[in-house]
Amino acid sequence: MEQLIGREVRVAEAALLANLERNITFFASTTMLVLAGVLTLFAQVERLEAVIASIPLTAPPVHLLIQLKLGLLTFIFVMAFFQFTWSMRQYGFLNVMIGAAPIDKSGTNSHLRDYANQMAVVQDQAAHSYNYGLRSYYFAMAVLCWFFHPLLFIVASLVVVYTLYRREFKSKAVMAITAGMQLLNEERQKLSKN
Repeated sequence: MEQLIGREVRVAEAALLANLERNITFFASTTMLVLAGVLTLFAQVERLEAVIASIPLTAPPVHLLIQLKLGLLTFIFVMAFFQFTWSMRQYGFLNVMIGAAPIDKSGTNSHLRDYANQMAVVQDQAAHSYNYGLRSYYFAMAVLCWFFHPLLFIVASLVVVYTLYRREFKSKAVMAITAGMQLLNEERQKLSKN
């Protein structure tokens, strides 16, 4: 964001944000479709019980428990929708902030650096909301396993937690991003000393 303050043309930033918003919009609309499907299943609980009962090695379906499971899925997808739409709004706010940002080619105006930091905070929060929405999908997959057997649900939940941990903290992509950010920070420090 500090780099952005120093540029007159901000087309690249606008294109990047538009791409992010498009992805989030896709997930928000998809979440509404999934939510509609889950809510439709509430009217078809008996049929769902028959399908589950026909699958070998599944726990016998209990009407109230099926409704509880559908309720949990509904809650997860409602929360996912809220996260995606909140992320979209925050990216919209960020677009407005970028549009309103004055140009400071010298990079010496401390107020504009503070403004750049506030834009970074909004972007960071928007990204967190997007991630929370995506995580909802992961955990919804684990809840689906509960329809078949409680032990499968426990195993699937542990697999989801492990997968999220590996992808968000130990993946090659995260390592590359971290290394890249360290290189950028070192280069900034060199430039600021000169």
